[in-house]
Amino acid sequence: MDIDKFWKDVLEQKADAIREYFDRNAYINWHCTNEHFTVDEFIIANCEYPGSWNGEVERVEKTGDLFVTVTHVYSLNRELSFHVTSFIKVVDGKITAIDEYWADDGSAPEWRLDKHIGKEIS
Repeated sequence: MDIDKFWKDVLEQKADAIREYFDRNAYINWHCTNEHFTVDEFIIANCEYPGSWNGEVERVEKTGDLFVTVTHVYSLNRELSFHVTSFIKVVDGKITAIDEYWADDGSAPEWRLDKHIGKEIS
């Protein structure tokens, strides 16, 4: 499976292309919002999400049938920015399960800034 192509199709909200990556019994869990989706529900949630999106896969690790990706996802106008860590199980070339953790990008909290600890990753 081409994980970069999968993410490209997801970011471009290409419903028909996305469907082709999945086993018909696959599921997707978004743990941060406690949501469990079928493939059809995931496609609705992804493709009907408002706005236009872009992003880049920043890291891919593969072990056995599991891909772990870290992807920077952002709106084209750059008003919204997220990092998502995805655990993608692939069997016989099809995704059977995804567990994802989405985080809003933003500044460190004021209490840490006040302590002058840490620095930007850049």
